[in-house]
Amino acid sequence: MSGPVAVDRALEGRVAIVTGGSRGIGRGCAVGLGARGATVYVTARRTSDAEPPEEGTVEAVAAEVDAVGGRGIALACDHRDDAAVEAVFDRVRTDEGRLDVLVNNAFIIPDELTSGKPFWEVPISNWDDMIDVGTRSAYVASRFAAPIMIEAGRGLIANISSSGAAEYAWHVAYGVGKAALDRLTADTAHELARYGVAVVSLWPGLVLTERNEANAKHVKGLDFSRAESLYFTGRAVAALAADARVIERTGRALVSRALADEFGFSDVDGRLPDGPMHERPKGIGDG
Repeated sequence: MSGPVAVDRALEGRVAIVTGGSRGIGRGCAVGLGARGATVYVTARRTSDAEPPEEGTVEAVAAEVDAVGGRGIALACDHRDDAAVEAVFDRVRTDEGRLDVLVNNAFIIPDELTSGKPFWEVPISNWDDMIDVGTRSAYVASRFAAPIMIEAGRGLIANISSSGAAEYAWHVAYGVGKAALDRLTADTAHELARYGVAVVSLWPGLVLTERNEANAKHVKGLDFSRAESLYFTGRAVAALAADARVIERTGRALVSRALADEFGFSDVDGRLPDGPMHERPKGIGDG
């Protein structure tokens, strides 16, 4: 799998934070922003002391951002720890003096997510995993990002959501978390609009993340030939970040595939994927 090639430098001088950026869609968002010249702070728990950095770590993704023409900075952060999250934003304010883009992608996928078991047969901890690290971490990061963006009178917060916000998908806690995330988008957008800060949710489709790529051979009923690469939604985020009229979209849930048609980008292999999932067999996730 290869990353995107830089198309322009529309985001040169801009600063972004991507949470949960060591793999999957977060990795793709970090690289997508870097490919258009942004400085990208990549946060996640997974770090590496290896040289070169090991795959699936913040250091490896920061290096990937550098390779496509951006500036990648790796920061270890457990998004369950509010003080650690605040320290990330304090560091960015001190070092950069600005924050233009926040991508809230941090999320935990429990083993039971795609088991097909009803909610009363899975651990209650599944709720904590998906709500605390998915929805709550987006709230906390947005809380610390808002003052920096308000001072500048501009900014974009992109919450990585799912069509599971609007229809049953995988697991009760998953759907509740994604629906709450889209509500968070709408309500934070309402309060931030007068300051010029846009907030959107993004709905990817079936994504060939590292996890899904490993599982693809064992799952029936899904056509991975029409799946998105993990970089596709990153290109959507970068297009929105470069759009001078992004505030006109604030408060909405946007589909990555529809944004490709509007902004004229494609996936890393030049094709266009199917878009949001509406039927989900057991054994695989979209994020």
